[in-house]
Amino acid sequence: MRVVVQRSKQASVTVAGEVVGEISSGLVVLLGIAPTDTQKQLQWMCDKLINLRIFEDDSGRMNLSLLDVDAECLVVSQFTLYGNCQKGRRPSFVGAARPEVAEPLYEDFCKRLKTMGVRTVATGIFGAMMDVSLINDGPVTLIIDSKD
Repeated sequence: MRVVVQRSKQASVTVAGEVVGEISSGLVVLLGIAPTDTQKQLQWMCDKLINLRIFEDDSGRMNLSLLDVDAECLVVSQFTLYGNCQKGRRPSFVGAARPEVAEPLYEDFCKRLKTMGVRTVATGIFGAMMDVSLINDGPVTLIIDSKD
């Protein structure tokens, strides 16, 4: 499992001209799922995200988590995070899970964030062409791979 996390002041995802998900202050999470990912990687990644100390405290240090600041989260499925560009000029996506594997894990990921205390978990639409807009706060952008 791979995520790109961006701290944002505001973010939204639009499909066919309609806003389908939006947040104010929080995290934009682009989520890529590999064919071998399981609930174990999903749980690890959710725990990592909600406890990652990337929000500033009163001293201006990155010392607070998503839960500490009661921020929101926008999760967007992103199979292209597993694009391999090592050979040729066209990326290979064989490292990304097929939709029948990825979609249930994506949905579970979003549900789990809610059950773990994230106030708002907005989403895009799995498999759709989406326009994602955000105001990156900082900018703070991190890439996290599950440890397995």
